Amino acid sequence: MSRQIQDAYIVAAARTPVGRRNGAFRHVRPDDMLAHALRAVLAKVPGLDPQDIGDVIAGCAMPEAEQGMNVARIGLLLAGLPEGVPGVTINRFCASGLQAVADAAARIRLGEADVMIAAGTESMSAMPQIMGNKVSINPEIFAHAENRSIAFGMGLTAEKVAAQWKVSREEQDAFALESHRRASAAIADGRFAAEIVPYAVRSHVPGEGGVVRIVERLVQHDEGPRADASAESLARLKPVFAARGSVTAGNSSQMSDGAAAVMLMSEAGLKRTGARPIARFVAYSVAGVPPEVMGIGPLEAIPRALARAGIAQAEVDWIELNEAFAAQALAVVRQLGLDPVRVNPQGGAIALGHPLGATGAIRTATLMAAMQRDASLRYGMISMCVGTGMGAAGIFERA
Repeated sequence: MSRQIQDAYIVAAARTPVGRRNGAFRHVRPDDMLAHALRAVLAKVPGLDPQDIGDVIAGCAMPEAEQGMNVARIGLLLAGLPEGVPGVTINRFCASGLQAVADAAARIRLGEADVMIAAGTESMSAMPQIMGNKVSINPEIFAHAENRSIAFGMGLTAEKVAAQWKVSREEQDAFALESHRRASAAIADGRFAAEIVPYAVRSHVPGEGGVVRIVERLVQHDEGPRADASAESLARLKPVFAARGSVTAGNSSQMSDGAAAVMLMSEAGLKRTGARPIARFVAYSVAGVPPEVMGIGPLEAIPRALARAGIAQAEVDWIELNEAFAAQALAVVRQLGLDPVRVNPQGGAIALGHPLGATGAIRTATLMAAMQRDASLRYGMISMCVGTGMGAAGIFERA
């Protein structure tokens, strides 16, 4: 029995602040961050019966240890959702959160659900050396020389992109500085307030007489942006991945902790709950590229997504292009001819942080807040490069 493709709408999105690795959330579990985001997005749709949620799909780039045991299911139970609501964890590395949104939209478009929650969570504080607790890559993958960069880390791929697309150190540092400037200005103007749900962090502090005190701190803003960043301070940093390279800690994305949740509905779900749509999910695309230049993934994914959406690049008013590295972001902007004014208007991952599998959902929350705030925005796009050589892009239309 054939089904007619129906539209999927985003009705709510919420996220935690993003903490620096070993910063505010260093002792906060990733499933607790996810539960916090889930509770927040549910609170934004009071007419919803939680029993109607078809599934919770959560992205996570390192689903092991504290992030293991199907963190989506653990997180939704911690959030107080009914036991009848299922959950699944998915992994497309840096695009996991965006993939969760696309998968949730697909379930609705196929008529398999009227209400879905897409999410993402990642604690890079909990995952030692970024790569988790035990990495055991199949050695056969390295039989082909072009795959060996997978073992060397993404920093070297950024150096290769910088060399191949001729992105200078000065250009990378200038891009990074602008990311901090835009992010700091957005925080000062309160432009992240609508999407961020403050998180109360509790710490146990030794007191007088051996009494342990519980100190609570409310984290309200992203920890990464530096209002005091300068061209001089960035220029002083040494290359991290190659002795004569140009990629530094200052022009790379920050290792971070954070979570986000996005609720999607069909038209039937909207009518049943009385929820108002923020945006319509339009199109999504993923593409593979050589692993040694994984950062240029958006070069392939963005044109495909635009073609599926049936719109021109110039029609996209707001672009969230994840800044894994300034080198790759600049290469993508130049090669595709993206308008720098429309790319990351409130800063990107160099300033705001990049909690891997959560980033796609976090940036979806940022885009939704922008669309609610600015009626002139029609189309928005979220794109990112992905480890091992991929790119992803999703397009949304303001409802």
